[in-house]
Amino acid sequence: MGSEIKRDAEDLIKLHGTPPREVYLDSENSGLIFPEALKAMVDCYVSYGYGHPSITHKVGWESYEVLVKSSEVISRALGCSSDEILYLHSGTEANNLAVLGFAKAHGGSSRRKILVSSIEHLSVIHAAESLVKYGFEVVKIPVDGEGFLDLDSLSSLIDSNTLMVSVGMVNHEIGVTQDLRGIVEVVKDRDENIVFHTDAVDALGRIKFNLKDLGVDLASFSSHKVFGPKGAACLYVKDGLNLEPIIHGQLSTQRLWPGLENVPAICGFAKAVEVMMGKFDEFNSKMRGLRDMLIDGILNSVDHSILNGPRGGRRVSDNVNISFIYCEGEALTVELSLRGIYVSSGSACTSRILQPSHVLIAIGRRFEEAHGSILMKVTPMHSSDDINYVLENIPKAVGRVRSISPFKVG
Repeated sequence: MGSEIKRDAEDLIKLHGTPPREVYLDSENSGLIFPEALKAMVDCYVSYGYGHPSITHKVGWESYEVLVKSSEVISRALGCSSDEILYLHSGTEANNLAVLGFAKAHGGSSRRKILVSSIEHLSVIHAAESLVKYGFEVVKIPVDGEGFLDLDSLSSLIDSNTLMVSVGMVNHEIGVTQDLRGIVEVVKDRDENIVFHTDAVDALGRIKFNLKDLGVDLASFSSHKVFGPKGAACLYVKDGLNLEPIIHGQLSTQRLWPGLENVPAICGFAKAVEVMMGKFDEFNSKMRGLRDMLIDGILNSVDHSILNGPRGGRRVSDNVNISFIYCEGEALTVELSLRGIYVSSGSACTSRILQPSHVLIAIGRRFEEAHGSILMKVTPMHSSDDINYVLENIPKAVGRVRSISPFKVG
């Protein structure tokens, strides 16, 4: 099987060829890294972070010092104590530990209801739904047509049985930015004992916030979403909150996540946070300009195209999600790839299976609208020339896919 996959990949790359220009807009899934973060990670591998951070010798102490300094950088950006930062390897792991770890620690409680927004990342939704077989009730909070949480529905769903609420600060697919502080206040005013988790993976570096001011109890973050390396993430766990581990093994420096920490990746994560926050206003102003250039250019040049999510200040600075009716998103992804434009179709987590995005369905998109969506994310590394190249090619790519599609206008 492995050799077949390798051969298939080689054949696909060979057939694809080299396009005249390449523009990578798939940072939702993976991709671009700040040069400073890459250098920090390489230096760590080579010089001072290749040891095991819990081993009592010089190289181990050096690696432990990297973790300490990285935690100081990241916690300053988040507005919390470095002791409240727990390292994992991905946002998915962080979300799973938050939901499952808290539920496991309170399995004997009479509270058995978990509320999640209907547009949460699948690592939150699936983690919560896995608890149903253990007697928990999972209820999805509805959103409106732009993805904003229905506060009246949230309030009506809270009762004495509610254990936990999870609502993302920024939605990974449609870029909607929730009034998280207001949402937390609704929950805590009803019952201060309810624990609040937020998937803040897409918020870090795009929105200014302070975890203590927000009043959340748990928050998830991921390195690659701030243009750091893959393989590093963290979970904010409010001091005094009780979680149980969900995987088991030999502990290193992380009290809830066994195994060896990816010290060089964590070092790169901290450097990426430092770079992103150090030029926060400059980077976000640039990304907003490129985002709006891309949105307006597409909507003005391609008929039957629909923006998913809100416009302007209520949309995160990097996100562009557009549905092209009478056009399959998967086919459009391939057609754009041949032109050197790399995007994702629908949800990053469902791109390998032909199911519509649960986020787009939740905001009221029809099946064919959801299936015809593509997600693009601009970065500080992109230029207006990159966006112009994309705008030049998207109408041609859409026209090509529509010409061979069984779905026709009318």
